[in-house]
Amino acid sequence: MPRVSTDQLAARRQQILDDARSCFARHGYEGATVRRLEQSTGLSRGAIFHHFRDKEALFLALAEQDAQRMTDLVAAQGLVQVMRELVSAPESLDTSWTGTFLEVARRGRTDPGFRARWRAHAETLTAATEQRLARQAAAGTLRDDVPVPVLARYLELVLEGLVSQLAMGLPADDLDGVLDVVEGAVRRR
Repeated sequence: MPRVSTDQLAARRQQILDDARSCFARHGYEGATVRRLEQSTGLSRGAIFHHFRDKEALFLALAEQDAQRMTDLVAAQGLVQVMRELVSAPESLDTSWTGTFLEVARRGRTDPGFRARWRAHAETLTAATEQRLARQAAAGTLRDDVPVPVLARYLELVLEGLVSQLAMGLPADDLDGVLDVVEGAVRRR
């Protein structure tokens, strides 16, 4: 029996995460049955659960990966730019981290155990947002009459509302203007 390399295992694990992302986004956590996960990934349940203990472990790994990707984007480009990217490609809801973000929010509301496990990831995103805003404040481009933590919370709330709007399929054609207002609200005048 041939041995599978570490790179091949990592590639298979990533393939499962990528394919499961669209399944969870389309059907939600409960609706992403093992059968649907098998169909989405093209793999057997044995192949999927060789890499992940169970469906929850698969979802958590996916959500953690997406949260890290989002945190990296926030650190590099800021939360408003992340929102602009979402608005420019609302059709990617099923393949981007947006669907996972919605399901994390729903599970956080309905599952206290999940909410407690997820809190550290939410705090990491908040920290990245606050650090980015602090750098902007030091550069003199951020308004100075509102504390950085308040501005960070404001931007996070706007992001959650934006994701909700996109998830409902509402028109995105005027959202660039809305994001201009959001960006202007945190900039120094």
